[in-house]
Amino acid sequence: MNRLAVFDCDGTLVDSQINICRAMEATFDAHRLAPPDRNAIRRIVGLSLVPAIARLLPEAEPALHEAMAEEYKRAFHAMRASAALDPEPLYDGIIETIEALDAAGWLLGVATGKSDRGLRLILEHHGLHSRFVTLQTADRHPSKPHPAMLELAIAEAGAAPETTAMIGDTSFDMAMARAAGTHAVGVLWGYHTSEELLGAGAHHVADHASQLFAHLERI
Repeated sequence: MNRLAVFDCDGTLVDSQINICRAMEATFDAHRLAPPDRNAIRRIVGLSLVPAIARLLPEAEPALHEAMAEEYKRAFHAMRASAALDPEPLYDGIIETIEALDAAGWLLGVATGKSDRGLRLILEHHGLHSRFVTLQTADRHPSKPHPAMLELAIAEAGAAPETTAMIGDTSFDMAMARAAGTHAVGVLWGYHTSEELLGAGAHHVADHASQLFAHLERI
């Protein structure tokens, strides 16, 4: 049975917080609403857009959440078209970890709240698109922590829950892993704390990407 390592994207593979915060602030501005604190925005990274906005604006009607999600997409695309996007760098040690896992026979995947287009652009920018055998996004699945992304990734890779690890920086990732019956590996360079990751079911927590290979090889 194939071994599969599935990575979250924002906060796990790449540091994208500046662009996310700017696009969310532009979304609130467009609707003449006071933008939330940036720390509050960082807390919802990893969720799909509609539930993320619902957490930031819980008193609003669902129709407004939907409209703001579409506005966020427009804001992000406008930033990209005007070259206003900051570079979204890979976190330190990610390339080396991917290479080590690939050399050891692991298959690699991504499960993210990004869109198909957004994920493809960031992976192509870093020359990583061909490294992943399965790419699951918010375009085709319910938001995390629903297990649908992981379940399809496992099926596409010919793996099994017990030979799969979900690697992510938020409690949403850990809860998704647990719901899908996979191993849950939290990382501390993203948006949630060690206590939150462990509380959501993380089996292991890594301080640096260089620790991931050792954690995964225990599976």
